[in-house]
Amino acid sequence: MPFDHIRQGLLSAREAIGAAVVSSDFYLQLGLIVLCALAAWASRALFRARFDVSSIAMGWPGRLRRFMRVLVGSAPIAVFAALVSLLGILMRETALGGPAWPLLAAAQLALTWLAIRVVTSAIRDPLLVSLVSLLAWCVAVLGIVGQLQTVSAALDSVAIVLGDLRLSPLLVIKLVVLLALALWASKLLSQFLESRISRSGDLTPSMQVLLIKLTHVVLMVVAVVLVLSAVGINLSALAIFSGAVGVGVGLGLQKIVSNFISGIILLVDKSVKPGDLVSVGDSTGRISAMNTRYISIAAGDGRAILIPNEDLVTQKVVNWTYSETNALVKVKFGAPYDADPRHVCQLAVSVATAVGQISKSKPPVCLLTEFDDNGMLFALSFWIADPSGMDATRSEVMAALWEAFRRENIRMPYPVRDIRMAVPPPAVEGSR
Repeated sequence: MPFDHIRQGLLSAREAIGAAVVSSDFYLQLGLIVLCALAAWASRALFRARFDVSSIAMGWPGRLRRFMRVLVGSAPIAVFAALVSLLGILMRETALGGPAWPLLAAAQLALTWLAIRVVTSAIRDPLLVSLVSLLAWCVAVLGIVGQLQTVSAALDSVAIVLGDLRLSPLLVIKLVVLLALALWASKLLSQFLESRISRSGDLTPSMQVLLIKLTHVVLMVVAVVLVLSAVGINLSALAIFSGAVGVGVGLGLQKIVSNFISGIILLVDKSVKPGDLVSVGDSTGRISAMNTRYISIAAGDGRAILIPNEDLVTQKVVNWTYSETNALVKVKFGAPYDADPRHVCQLAVSVATAVGQISKSKPPVCLLTEFDDNGMLFALSFWIADPSGMDATRSEVMAALWEAFRRENIRMPYPVRDIRMAVPPPAVEGSR
């Protein structure tokens, strides 16, 4: 049984370690390990002086900055691992001090510590960090005692065969570990490319979002394909799983796929882009983000309205900034019949011109639109540069109109009604 070989190997490793501890070569190598540790500790100040993380990673995403900070901080560990490895190899090849397993074991433990620090720098969950650390230390200890191959063979001896696919515990462990590392690396790389694409002034906002999303998808697919090939899984063996995915899409994932395709269409045709002021149904606001499944609209009152991409393709969408950033605002008001309509129009135009938010390149226009029962109706039209301030500008113009009408003794029209009361004739005496 494979597990019997593991137990016998561990017993033999314990006996070999016990015999080596009493030899003088062990203490010689232990002294060399201490010297390497002191040299690595002294190199820490050199790395801090030569590598300024703040200046190197300026403008990088948060995870990349944290990764660079951990990488520079772990440089002394890498120096220690390199020194003890070099001494161990030199001692083993020249037979200067007998077996060099203490030096090589110290190098392997240092490399394991370095790998744990680098990998767990991107993990926030404490439980997941503990599991990754425990797995790494177990692999390192098994490698030191020479039982890693035996344990690997034992885990690979039990398997489930599904067609051309052979699933063993060893394959599952390799797949999970390598897939997590590959997806983590692809995410770091995509964030780095995203920061570079976002700062490009030659690309439109919609093209930037499209390139960022395509980069995320391509890197993720490449990472999965490379991991499957690395663990020895033939992609043709996954045909049954791809068929199951197709059935799942046909049964319950239509909306997800539809929103994804709609998001690609929106980015390609440039009908909407980040920063546009849009109205979808009863929701109005600026597009703050375009994601794979939805767009996020900042309503201006602290809310973020999430609208599926499919709705923007199939429903009526008002884009206030599609062709130009200026927006036309209309203010309707009335005046009594005893006022001069030409004077009212001139007064309204002068009031609107005095408002700072109104565009000076397109002067305001006031038109007499209707003779109503209560008075004359007017429409004042003007352009503003920022459509998001439409309501505030309209309110300011209406307040200024009210003040101007009071100065000019022009009253606002109000309903006038003539009431006639029918009074019965007085009673005549004797008519009873």
